[in-house]
Formats: sequence, structure tokens, C-alpha cells
Amino acid sequence: MIKGKEGKERDNNLPPMNEEINFPEVRCVGDDGKQYGVISITEALKLASENNLDLVLIAETGIPPVVKLMNYSKFKYQEEKRKKEAKKNQKSIVIKELKLTVKIAENDIAFKVKHAQEFLEKGFHVRFKVFLKGREIGNPDGGKDVLLNVWERLKNDGIMEKAPYLESRFYTMIVIPNNNKK
Repeated sequence: MIKGKEGKERDNNLPPMNEEINFPEVRCVGDDGKQYGVISITEALKLASENNLDLVLIAETGIPPVVKLMNYSKFKYQEEKRKKEAKKNQKSIVIKELKLTVKIAENDIAFKVKHAQEFLEKGFHVRFKVFLKGREIGNPDGGKDVLLNVWERLKNDGIMEKAPYLESRFYTMIVIPNNNKK
């Protein structure tokens, strides 16, 4: 942590501000885009205090380093507001998982399909997993057949995002909601 202008501790990931800038000369840019040119750090600090603004180091690697006069708390507030707005517009995807076996009974498949239809109506994605155990691993086509049977029943309710595929001891299929359905 770095001690700031008010003596409070600041985050290390914030850019250096005001007295924390340790360069003899800097290229100064105003908040409105006005170019002050290459001036000494004391002149830049004087400009900042006259305008009640902060002096913030923008480009440390520039020759000379670039600083900007700005109201840093207002800038930080607007950045946070922009991030919250972007986060609010994001859509989170919920994936519901239904587990099956190769030797599942017909009425159990109907029960799982009914649940999957309810999930798809609510807009959730559904992942079906068929667990292969014992000798079923040697012949995994039984798991694929179960998933294709489930898909035949769900055709009208969703879209197959990922066709049945084998991963270790599971045969997996992902179905997403059909947005065109009314």
C-alpha cells in the first residue's frame, strides 16, 4: 500500500498521483485535452492545485512521462458505473444436469425428459450424462443410444448444442432452449 495525498493508504494498482510522481519533467495534458507541453513537475502540481484537479501519471514509459490533470474521484466513479452497467447487461447461463444410466427404465427416461422440458421452458441449458460402469465402458454405444432416445423426445423443445460425445466414463449431450418456440 502507498500513502496518498491525505495520508491514507492507497492500492498499489492505482496510477501514481500528485506528489507520488517522481520525474523532473513531464508532458502535461489538461482534463479538456489542452496541451501544456513539457513542463517541470512542480509547475504541473501548481497547475493541478490551481484548478482543483489531481495530477495523474498516464504513460510512465513516455519520454518525457505523460501526466493528465483530472478529477480522479469523478473519473473513478464513472469507471465503476460503466463496469456495473456492463455487468448488468451480461446474461448468465444456468446449466442443469440430468444423470442417466445405460440400463434406465422407459418410465424413468420419460420422467427425466419431463424435467428437461421444464428446464428448457425456463431458459436453462440441460446437460445429460450417461454414466458407464463396469463392462459398459468397453461398449459405450449403449450410452449414446440412451442419449439419442432422449433427444428424439426433446427435438421439439430444444436445440442440440453438443451431440453425444464420450469423455472418460460419461457419454454427454447438451441441449439448449429453442428460442423460436412460442
